[in-house]
Amino acid sequence: MTFLPNSKLFIVLFLMLSATLTSQDFEALQYRTVGPERGGRVTTVTGTTLEPGTFYLGSSGGGVWKSKDYGTTWNNVSDGFFSTPSIGAIQVASNDPNIVYIGTGSDGLRSNVISGKGMYKSIDAGKTWQHIGLKSVGQIGAVEIDPTNSNIVWVAAIGNAFKSNPERGIYKTTDGGENWEKVLFISDKVGFADLELLPSNPNVIYAAAWKAERKPWTIISGGTNKEGGIYKSVNGGKDWIKLEEGLPKETIGKIDLAVSPVNSSIVYAIIEAPEGEQGLYKSVDQGKSFEHISDDIRLVNRPFYYTNVELDPTNPDIVYSNANPLLKSMDGGKNWKRMSVPHGDNHDIWINPENPQLLIQANDGGANVSFNGGETWSSQFNQPTAELYQVEVDDQYPYWLYAGQQDNYTTIAVPSFPPSAVQDPGKAWIINTGGCETGPAVPKPGNHNIVYANCKGRFGVFNKLTGTEKAYYVGASNIYGHNPKDLKYRFQRVAPVHVSPHNPDVVYHGSQFLHKTDSDGYEWETISPDLTAFEADKQVISGSPITRDITGEEYYSTLYSIRESKLKEGLIWTGSNDGVVSVTKDGGKNWQNVTPKKLPEGGRVESIAPSHFDEATAYIAVDRHLLGDDKPYLYKTNDYGASWTLLSTSDNGIANDHTTRVLREDPVKKGLLYAGTEYGVYVSLNDGKSWQSFQQNLPVTPITDIKIFRGDMVLSTMGRGFWILDNITSLRQQAITDLENTPVLFQPDDTYRYQYPKIRTSKFPEFPRTTVYIDYYLPKDVKKGIQLEILDTSGTVVSTIVSDSTLIESSVEEVENMDLSETFRFVNSKLEATKGLHRFAWDLRTKGAWHKEKKRRFKDGPMVLPGNYHVQLTVGDTALKQRFKILMDPKVESQGLSHQNLEVQQRMQRQVLDLLSEARQFEASLEKEIKGLKKQTTKENTDIQSKKESILASLKNAEGAYPQQMLLSQIAYLQYAVGSADQVPGKDAQLRLAELQKQLKALKAQAL
Repeated sequence: MTFLPNSKLFIVLFLMLSATLTSQDFEALQYRTVGPERGGRVTTVTGTTLEPGTFYLGSSGGGVWKSKDYGTTWNNVSDGFFSTPSIGAIQVASNDPNIVYIGTGSDGLRSNVISGKGMYKSIDAGKTWQHIGLKSVGQIGAVEIDPTNSNIVWVAAIGNAFKSNPERGIYKTTDGGENWEKVLFISDKVGFADLELLPSNPNVIYAAAWKAERKPWTIISGGTNKEGGIYKSVNGGKDWIKLEEGLPKETIGKIDLAVSPVNSSIVYAIIEAPEGEQGLYKSVDQGKSFEHISDDIRLVNRPFYYTNVELDPTNPDIVYSNANPLLKSMDGGKNWKRMSVPHGDNHDIWINPENPQLLIQANDGGANVSFNGGETWSSQFNQPTAELYQVEVDDQYPYWLYAGQQDNYTTIAVPSFPPSAVQDPGKAWIINTGGCETGPAVPKPGNHNIVYANCKGRFGVFNKLTGTEKAYYVGASNIYGHNPKDLKYRFQRVAPVHVSPHNPDVVYHGSQFLHKTDSDGYEWETISPDLTAFEADKQVISGSPITRDITGEEYYSTLYSIRESKLKEGLIWTGSNDGVVSVTKDGGKNWQNVTPKKLPEGGRVESIAPSHFDEATAYIAVDRHLLGDDKPYLYKTNDYGASWTLLSTSDNGIANDHTTRVLREDPVKKGLLYAGTEYGVYVSLNDGKSWQSFQQNLPVTPITDIKIFRGDMVLSTMGRGFWILDNITSLRQQAITDLENTPVLFQPDDTYRYQYPKIRTSKFPEFPRTTVYIDYYLPKDVKKGIQLEILDTSGTVVSTIVSDSTLIESSVEEVENMDLSETFRFVNSKLEATKGLHRFAWDLRTKGAWHKEKKRRFKDGPMVLPGNYHVQLTVGDTALKQRFKILMDPKVESQGLSHQNLEVQQRMQRQVLDLLSEARQFEASLEKEIKGLKKQTTKENTDIQSKKESILASLKNAEGAYPQQMLLSQIAYLQYAVGSADQVPGKDAQLRLAELQKQLKALKAQAL
């Protein structure tokens, strides 16, 4: 037996950076998620009878989420604790809902499966987690907790998805994960997909052995009888016997088990086996013998991906099969009826033992809860766990993000900012853009309504205005299910599409060849030879030794990345999924294989990035984790590929098991690089010589693509949707590399003056209001505070922000009319004065109206006009200054509004705000006078009081429902009318302002 002690030191996620590296703390630069708020693949679900409304879901790339309201809302509980977002199994202790065990590494061994990193435990219902070992076991198929003792836990370890490993097997802990014992082991190629405890006697255990391994060109699921089957122990795992009677005698694949809670003699097994032997088996004598009940192919139509059998906890004849589709049997598995669920491809189901009508089910679209046994289900549009293959952006404002979303019937797009007025931002702004789940979707430059979309090699031209897609497939042949060696054109499931940066009508598309069109796909030209390695032994029918599985992701030796240099037309780079890098300098007439000589063979060239500054320079990211090699491979060439430099050495900052997926060069700052890996983002400020984590608040999830656009860093992830880091301008400035003993104010990026459309506010997606991001660095804490001033071109201060209220008191003389001065000063706690790099978000607002409540005083003034501005940071005696621009919203310009129109509007806004301030101060003075008169009840005072109260009644609304709107409300109403959108104020508004000015003047005269 093998004993594996738990590491007590596994506390943080990223201890991989060398202590010798000088790393900048980028915590001030926070990412935001923009969705979509739509579920991705969920591999495991569970609930607890002690809290019927509480459920957990484990996704394939999005971590662990918890709902406490029957699936109405979901919140992530694994962020900040888990080192992998891939979840295999979740169990809650039956006697204590605070105790939760989770096994990482989902059991559906797809080519994009994310590796497991062991076991986690929570003793406070998911608020905090501790890693409790088994870090190297790979994917975990099942976790079971002894119902009599929550410190006794069992784990079925499938193993590393991409190579043999000796850590496969069945594990047991008796001390809550402090120590683990491997109690069953077959070989380094055979793991265990499932295990079940006998409910009435948890010392009786059933375990399902499975030989499984994924290769880039095939999936191995099953082996000889010795390499699979069902094992049983009756003494807590000390001894095991193999169950044989009635089960397949030869080849056997993946198995899933279910034991009846109400009749412990009954055991079910769904088994992957050769034709005629596959399907459902049943034992009525605790496994001594089995009967083959059903060979329905729907039970095992794609077994490596979904094989799951569950029983109704009150009736052993009611059986559920999670596959494609979700099936239910009422007669012990003899006959099956399809159940309707929100999404296909089903993985798991949990049924409340005390109420079988209450259940949660997992599929490729998320997790859904039912109160009525599956008649109706909760929404999946509340789980932002989308798996995205890439990101493209269009050139409208606000820009939209496009990608292929795994398990969705079309590619999608979501906006970076609210583009219109909708009632539910999270769900309304996810649009279909053609193609299918794999993508990509590439908006046409200059016409964002045209999207070049793809679906597993099928090229389409989608029109957003009509919602229809024209099909222009290269070869026009259905390649599904073929042996790749027989295909004329081999397209990977994620077939690349690239629009020329020199001509938006020129589009490149990749099979094993590079194809080109200048007619939106109507006619294609092949402009290359085979640009792959094309090894004969890799050109095979995928799926062995039992189940054929050829969906396109197994087609090896295809192009995976294409990029044309922005500096030279016809300079095109390609990368294949079997490790070949090629280049042409003459538009495809001549090609060179320029694969790095020291790069190990066979890896997927995930990304190519031609330099923005030197046509001979390019960067590549290569992914070899499908070959069992997790190392990062980032390379640079500066001689058209004749030689390459490795940018990801074992000690220059990127963790050795962080497989690299994408490498991009900043388009403005030479030498500034961004890398996306299997577990997060890195940045290099010195052209790849060293790297440092650039993760901040980004959850641990694979980064599949990076775009740098309009000063933003835009990410796609394999499990958490799209993310944006607004304004990375500071990274492009020299000072970022030398932050030591002096304060630094970075130059802000130019910012569009964008008026928000009318939307209902929500926490998701994260859409901040229009903001100028001001980054600054302080070498030490500033106890007396700091001050920011925004100045226009004339040097007039339009807004002053301080970190400490004493700065206002010391810098402004307290005089009666101070509040009506032109300078707008306010205290903002987010203007931090502590040591380090900080970011302040200025909302472009100038001084608003006076209010008697100090917290509301001068807030919500008009936005500054487009133009040139300065920001000045004052730290003690040091004043630092930078320039920036406020840009006109392109949509406003398209409406015919000019800068002069906005000036006219703002002049009127100021007049209305001044009138509102004057009226409110008049109101305050009247209330003060009336309060004083009430203290001396003489007849003269009573008469004066009555007069003042009459004037006040004309000024402010009476108490109660639906009062008549008096002068103050009328002025505020006008303020809203002239400032809620960019416009020229109407004639009626101008006339009304004059009326209101006259009315206030008359009231003030009456008060004399």
